Amino acid sequence: MAGHKQPTGYKLATYRSSEGPRAGLVVGEDIFDAAKLTGKPAYGSVTGILADWRRADGVLKKAAAGVGKSRVKRMPLGKTKLLAPVPNPPTIFCAGANYADHAAAMARKQGMPEPADPHELGLAPWFFIKSAGTLTGPGAAIKATHYAKELDWEIELAAVIGRPAKDVPKEKALDYVAGYTIANDLSARDRGRRPGIEPTSFFKMDWTKHKSFDGSCPIGPWIVPASDLADPQKLGLKLWVNGALKQDSNTGQMLFTVAEQIAQLSINMTLHPGDLILTGTPAGTGGESGNFLKAGDVVKLWIEGIGELENRIA
Repeated sequence: MAGHKQPTGYKLATYRSSEGPRAGLVVGEDIFDAAKLTGKPAYGSVTGILADWRRADGVLKKAAAGVGKSRVKRMPLGKTKLLAPVPNPPTIFCAGANYADHAAAMARKQGMPEPADPHELGLAPWFFIKSAGTLTGPGAAIKATHYAKELDWEIELAAVIGRPAKDVPKEKALDYVAGYTIANDLSARDRGRRPGIEPTSFFKMDWTKHKSFDGSCPIGPWIVPASDLADPQKLGLKLWVNGALKQDSNTGQMLFTVAEQIAQLSINMTLHPGDLILTGTPAGTGGESGNFLKAGDVVKLWIEGIGELENRIA
């Protein structure tokens, strides 16, 4: 069509092919096999790309800019099955209580006083971990209602680490991020307390059963390179359940920034390429209202500059 401009830039995805999961570059409404487009066999997986991230971002940008002249097969994005963009992350770190409005709402629900700003108390970010087996991708059905009667949603910006990071200062922390994706930190609220343990006990919580069950970490639909998002602290984010808006906030409302979180995690511990950092969720969760997910519900998440992620509860 006259005047049609070839899209610039790319998004990094994992898609299902006859050869198994493959890394793909999403350019406009098409997806291209990353290894074939760049001529680099190691780029056949997102894991391989992240392992070479210092060079890979530039290589991929150049390849994306040249798709108009490439003979590599283009596949329509709408007819391609996308999987979780990072299929096997070394570790999934999740920030706890990192939006003031969510922390305050959960405290009220439990009859506790509203928490103070952790900076004023000299506190650092804190985290829990989900297992890699919790990961699932766009469009996947989440089979968890048999497991949890209080299945909750939590939209989160997820940072994808692209370089080994240890003892990183806050000022340089974002240099270690390859890109960002969308995550839903699904939570089994009724599994969070150990049965038979007094509510005043230090050992009452069961974070594994609460947070780390199969399908509890949908991510996607792709990774947007960090170089394409000017500021991860200025992104709108929304979550709907069956079309009803439940969460509506901005990453600027985080208590601890993405950079502060990376700096804290990297203290005497190496973060590896492919590690995911889920950066916390704002108010509007089911745990605050007492309304939870049920079979047949459709959960849609949107983050500005990234796109949409949708899953159905089975």
